[in-house]
Amino acid sequence: MATASKQPPTDGLTKDVPAATAVSASGSVRVEIFDQVYNLRGSDANYILQLAEYVDGKMRAVSQQTATVDSVRLAVLAALNIADEYHLLKRRVEAPSPETRQRASKLASALDEVLQDARRTG
Repeated sequence: MATASKQPPTDGLTKDVPAATAVSASGSVRVEIFDQVYNLRGSDANYILQLAEYVDGKMRAVSQQTATVDSVRLAVLAALNIADEYHLLKRRVEAPSPETRQRASKLASALDEVLQDARRTG
């Protein structure tokens, strides 16, 4: 998991850089999320950059839909949107479709038949 430190840039780069910027020699990834620069650390720099771009996009989408200019409120609303997406996907993964359940039932029945035949002959 990435750890974030909200330190100002120390390498002379300006704030109008894209959300995905650069990886330093220390493994720190410099990203910009909703006009704020963050130095993040993690094992996969590209993944961190993708996450930062996703969060930035969510915050910008929320800011276009609300009159709120408070970045903390926007961050909370974006986090709620992301949490909603996560829980909908989690629910979809945890609850298989009726077709999947039907197929699993057929496969289980076929396996039971094969095992019964094996017991009779074996």
